[in-house]
Order: sequence, then structure tokens, then C-alpha cells
Amino acid sequence: MLMEARAPWELAALVAASPWLGRLPDGDGHPVLVFPGLAASDFSTVLLRRFLRQRGHWVHGWKQGFNFGPRHGVLNATRQRLRLLAERHACKLSLVGWSLGGVYARELAKEMPDLVRCVVTLGSPFAGHPRGTNAWRVYELLSGQSVQDDPALHQQLRSAPPVPTTSILSRTDGVVGWQCSVNELLPHTENIEIPASHVGMAMNPLALYALADRLRQDPSRWQRFDTNGARRWFFRHSSTTASI
Repeated sequence: MLMEARAPWELAALVAASPWLGRLPDGDGHPVLVFPGLAASDFSTVLLRRFLRQRGHWVHGWKQGFNFGPRHGVLNATRQRLRLLAERHACKLSLVGWSLGGVYARELAKEMPDLVRCVVTLGSPFAGHPRGTNAWRVYELLSGQSVQDDPALHQQLRSAPPVPTTSILSRTDGVVGWQCSVNELLPHTENIEIPASHVGMAMNPLALYALADRLRQDPSRWQRFDTNGARRWFFRHSSTTASI
């Protein structure tokens, strides 16, 4: 948890890296729906969403207030929002989720793959045991739900959506054990490791760089993130499927 004190430095790094990030190629303008993490609201993703708008995307928050878990009505509201935005833009959306928000994004993509272009998660706990994170007590307190050892539910969450799916994770994440964020390697999935804290991941310049790169991918010709050249100093792929 002490590693989470890096978050202010990640914000400073984002400010310093802004000219470099501003020179990245623009996306194709398709819409993106962003989900915040546990106990966070759309305010927590302001910098991430601003960055994606600067890359030319139509970007939307989830509009459900603070994320206190799948409370009554929240899941239906997120389904309705995805349908509404898909109808408004007349195309598929990319779903981006930070921490618990990534679990929402993945599950929505499984339920409504015809409306989803791709999924990118940031430090999201979809694999391993739910108590493999340092936030499970907070989750129980805020959601009113117990974290149970339910193998069927664990398998459901671990299964990847049927669309291109990227997990951006950090082995030095002080909240979510990195093993809880590892996709099973399939032709349409990948895991990108970066040095980052959990709290600062949505403003970490390396995370934003990888996110922008993934959103530029054509789903019909999707390829894994290229870690060759200078990128190898900052990014790596993970194929470990260890659980906690």
C-alpha cells in the first residue's frame, strides 16, 4: 500500500509528458464509455476522458454517481446507457474501466457484444480470488454485499469478453494484486504491464499511451500491443495466469 504514495508523482509525470502525448496519432473518433473505480465517480476519470477527447474520441462518463458496487438498478442503468449511446452514435463503443469499473466493462461486453468494439481495463480485479485485493473490505462496506468464495462466479468474471480485450496492469499495484488482472491468453486478449500505482493508473502517462494505442486498433485486424524498440523499456506483456 505504501507504493500508492506514487500517485502524485504520476500526476506530475502526466503534466511533464503532455507535449509528448499530444503528438500521438489521433483515433478514428469512435465513442468511448468510461467506468470509474470503487468509491469513485466520473470526476476521478476527468483527466483520462480529457486525454481521449484530445485524441478525437467522443467520450462519455457512466453517469451513475459514485461506484459503490452493483447496487439495485445500477447494472440495468449501465445497460441502458450503452444502448442509448450506441443508438446515438450509430456505431459500437469501446469500453474503458478503471479498477472495479473494468469489471463492469467486461461484463457488459459479454452481455452485449454487438454494441462493443473493444474493452480496456486498468488494474481491474477480474481474475483470482476477490480477497486478492486490498479493497475487498471497503467493497463489502460500501456495496453491502459479501465477497464470497463462489467458483462459478469467479470463472464467469475470469472469462474474457468475445471482443478484443486488453488488461493494463502493474506488478507494483498496491491495491489489486497484479495476478487478479491477468487475462487468459486468447487470440483476442492481452496483458500489458507498466510501472504504476493503482490510484494513479488513470493518469499514468504510460497507461494513457497504451490506452490510446489500443483504441486506434481496427477490431477486424486487431493485433497485440507492440513492445519492440524503445517501448521495451516501459512495457511488457504478461502471460502468467497465477491466482491469489
